[in-house]
Amino acid sequence: MTATPAGPSATAQLARALAGLDQALDAPRRAGIPLGNWRWVVRQRMTALRDALAQDSGTSDDGWLAARGGVAFRERNALLARLGTLSGKVLETPDVEATRLELKRLLGDVTHHLQRLRDLAYDEVAMELGGSE
Repeated sequence: MTATPAGPSATAQLARALAGLDQALDAPRRAGIPLGNWRWVVRQRMTALRDALAQDSGTSDDGWLAARGGVAFRERNALLARLGTLSGKVLETPDVEATRLELKRLLGDVTHHLQRLRDLAYDEVAMELGGSE
């Protein structure tokens, strides 16, 4: 099944979800504030990110863009799998800092994925309009 790259609303939702999770990961974990609260907020933000990624189709019908769209689709699936693995860790791991750093790496990878989607959408529009020549 093929679809078009994520539209502006899908990429905007993904960008908002990334920012929300990043903010939750950087929230101060001061003495006196229960770690459970931090875990719960991070988990909720992870769910928002998962939902935004799930809406991303990342594939294209256009000849030379189809391969790039397929790569984006596979990349998205790998990101969703990593997110699922880390979802359980956030609530259970005793090493919160290591999990936080894993999530920060995931955020970087999702940011790169989002840029690839934007590039793909740009190239698709440029192709429809006849390119830059």
